[in-house]
Amino acid sequence: MLTHYLDKAAEDLQTLIDLTQKDIDDIKAARHQALFDRIKTKEHTLVTFENRKALIDNEIGNLIKANPDSEMEDLLDEEVQQKLSLLREKLEELQALNRYYARFVITVGEFYNTLYEEMLPIEKDGYTGKNAKLASLIEVRA
Repeated sequence: MLTHYLDKAAEDLQTLIDLTQKDIDDIKAARHQALFDRIKTKEHTLVTFENRKALIDNEIGNLIKANPDSEMEDLLDEEVQQKLSLLREKLEELQALNRYYARFVITVGEFYNTLYEEMLPIEKDGYTGKNAKLASLIEVRA
């Protein structure tokens, strides 16, 4: 069962990697709706991965409880160790890709915030928050 969970978890990670790569391509091309359309799929895949990871942890925990005097390397056969190694590599790949993607998200977010503040200036009102000040562009005079 452990090998099955490891295989499925690796598939989930590859799906997340592929979706993140599509997000990067779409944010570069300013196809924001495509990004928003993938959010539910990414969230579902992430939840599925987390559930499978919990099952993997549970299976390994059961092996350790059944053999408390054995080392981890002795409990897991070569195939399982390779699959765990592959899972770690995919997690590291996803982490690096997410860091790269985050740079684009932050840049685009800053651009929109700056544009918004240029169109609708905001002045800070002490500690109570922000008050929008009328922009000369949309100011109405009677």
